[in-house]
Amino acid sequence: MNVYVIAEAGVNHNGSLALAKELVRVASECGADAVKFQTFITNKLVTSTARKAEYQNENDASSTTQAEMLRKLELSYADFVELSEECKKYEIDFMTTCFDSESLEVIVRSTAPKVLKIGSGDLTNLPLLIEHARTGVDIIISTGMATLSEVEDALAALAFGYLAAADMQPSSYRWLKHHYFTAEAMEQIKSKVTILHCVTDYPARASDLNLDAIRQLREAYKFAVGYSDHSLGIEACCAAVALGASCLEKHITLDKGMAGPDHAASASPEEFKAFVQAIRNLEQALKPRIKAPTQRELANLEVARKYLVASRDIAAGEAFTKENIEIKRSATGMLPNQYWDLLGKPAQKSYGVGESI
Repeated sequence: MNVYVIAEAGVNHNGSLALAKELVRVASECGADAVKFQTFITNKLVTSTARKAEYQNENDASSTTQAEMLRKLELSYADFVELSEECKKYEIDFMTTCFDSESLEVIVRSTAPKVLKIGSGDLTNLPLLIEHARTGVDIIISTGMATLSEVEDALAALAFGYLAAADMQPSSYRWLKHHYFTAEAMEQIKSKVTILHCVTDYPARASDLNLDAIRQLREAYKFAVGYSDHSLGIEACCAAVALGASCLEKHITLDKGMAGPDHAASASPEEFKAFVQAIRNLEQALKPRIKAPTQRELANLEVARKYLVASRDIAAGEAFTKENIEIKRSATGMLPNQYWDLLGKPAQKSYGVGESI
């Protein structure tokens, strides 16, 4: 199992290209497979009066609306081209979540990403999902705030985008769901899409994580399933890997004390590095193999296991009984499973106290 680890830089660059490049370097040094940003044009993403989420108010009091906050966090398209080149320099995959059609078109054309990430907020934005799939690029999609029915809608839209003719449009939502959420369509796009279980809360409480949803999603749709984590610590991600997650996404920041909406719920570089190491250790521990002793265990087998030994002196020809044999560590001799076969049999030689039989 090779878990694909995404360092979610998001908007933790605070609108600075220099900080964004530093996040690329740090994510690479921490061992992440990809570093992900967010590409948006504020005026295309929110209205001027859209309110901030509660966690955004708690973590960033410098703005009163989403629009005010997001304008300070924008990077230009040229900046993302530079970031994609920076990722090549540090041998880490470049990823970004595109929040609008224009951003998607520019990013795909100018950076040629290996994978596109769709955030939970756009899970129900079926027209944008279709546009993503029509790029032909592999997709990772988060499912925060979603019901299973909404996940099915999203998969139907992605299937339509991948499989339908480029000039074709759905005639209705019901038509889309009926024609493209089918076993045949799902089988055809299974190699293109990864679903991430996610809880959209920052930080998410342990009692809300519902990690069993990873199993539910795998069983329901037979797609690759991962986990986008917004909790503190690494326990949830470790459990997700044990549950079969093939992809993990976790926020990273240069400084958890920086001003901004996501820093407080992100991992510091030291924390992220420890997180990646824990996941790599789990990959080794979870490698499937037949239950059998390892080479290192075999070196301890003789001294750890017990054998049949004489509990008192036994003369040659004397019968073995429960009074004159016992089971102890002795590093050699007959195994305890031969105990009953030995009872009543005559000794072929004499044995001293403690001698292996």
